[in-house]
Amino acid sequence: MLQHPAYRFLLLLAGAPVTVIVGLVYLYRRKRNDHQELRQSLERELLESGRYNRILSEMKEQLTRKHQFFNQHVSQKQLEHEAERLTAEKFKEELQLRFEANLELHNQTRVTLAETFRKLIDSPAFLAVSFLPGILMYALMGIYSNAYLKYILERLVMTVFVIFGVAFLVFTILYISPLNPAANILGETATAEQIAAFNKLYGLDQPYLVQLWDTLKGILTFDLGKSFAGNEDVTTAIANKFPVTMTLTVISTIVAVLIALPIGIISATRPNSFFDYTFMLIALLGLSIPNFWQGLIFILNFSIKLHWLPATYNPQNWLSMIMPIVVLGTGLTAAVARMTRSSTLEVIHEDYITTAKAKGLSRRHVLWKHAVGNALIPIITVIGLQFGGMLGGAAVTEKVFNINGIGSYIVDKQFIPDIPAIMGGVVYTAIAISIVNVVIDILYALFDPRIRSKMKQY
Repeated sequence: MLQHPAYRFLLLLAGAPVTVIVGLVYLYRRKRNDHQELRQSLERELLESGRYNRILSEMKEQLTRKHQFFNQHVSQKQLEHEAERLTAEKFKEELQLRFEANLELHNQTRVTLAETFRKLIDSPAFLAVSFLPGILMYALMGIYSNAYLKYILERLVMTVFVIFGVAFLVFTILYISPLNPAANILGETATAEQIAAFNKLYGLDQPYLVQLWDTLKGILTFDLGKSFAGNEDVTTAIANKFPVTMTLTVISTIVAVLIALPIGIISATRPNSFFDYTFMLIALLGLSIPNFWQGLIFILNFSIKLHWLPATYNPQNWLSMIMPIVVLGTGLTAAVARMTRSSTLEVIHEDYITTAKAKGLSRRHVLWKHAVGNALIPIITVIGLQFGGMLGGAAVTEKVFNINGIGSYIVDKQFIPDIPAIMGGVVYTAIAISIVNVVIDILYALFDPRIRSKMKQY
């Protein structure tokens, strides 16, 4: 852990009380050991043997030749100063090499902070005494010793930075926006006093850094304040609207994957066949159809003409979920099907697939055991990216089907702009997408043994 700067800092911070104790023991041991005397003795021997002077004369000769070769004119004082600096460095290196060789010869170890900690940690008494003050440090060491936990923890830490980075960018864009929330909400007839009172009420008259700090602090405490329009609690509003969008997106993703994976695999195992051309043509059409147009066509045909499905979303009626799910899943199905075909085609022509067939394994066993597993990495990537896009892009579908979700909520609030409401929607969406990316990273390690091997080596 001490070889990585970030972990070294966290280790020293988490175990500050224990580090102080170890540091005192280290200083005491260093004072009592005779290593310093050994180093001084070796240094005297080298000086008495004239080694320093010989190095100095060698450095002067080398520098003189270098300056003559490059036609450089250097004063004698500068030459001697540079020679003494180089001599001191080389003499120090030789002294260190001799010192370590002597320690190794006599089976001794250097007294260092890390070596002192290793000796103390082997003592059960020290471990028992330092457990409570150093519980965070020991927890960090336990996580670091487990490759999978460390892998997940690092991604979660990066997720926190992503969320606050997104919050910072969105808030800055809204702050420099020319739109005036007070004027838009109060109307054109609002007086300057009313606008000033509105800005003071919601803290819009505060400097940029003060407003930014209040926003970031609200994210940390899950207190996003009151919305400008309607004066509703933003956290409660988001908590009521976000599950709707998340439910539709998750169901659309599951349905799309269940349809797209078999289609892509069949197309890859039968390239240039009727099935391949048909499926890929449908996939291309699915990628080309805009969501809003597809939604309007569905409403026109299945709701107005045929009266099969409700035109607007109603959480109490599961039939009203069918059209939004199909509209959201169409693009994802097409993208995943095309990526599955491409990735599987690339894998089934690899040498290890040919070897597996030559060993007499059945075609189905080779396909599912060796080909599909290795083709899943790019497929998982596409699913994750499309899932994030569906969360953010569901606003169009929600507007078409009158779904009171997070997407339409953000769209309605951004024209004011209602900063607390927009920040709440963006932050919740960023959290959801970040968690999905963490899950994708974990799936990488689950499906690809090469990634698991790298995790254990890191």
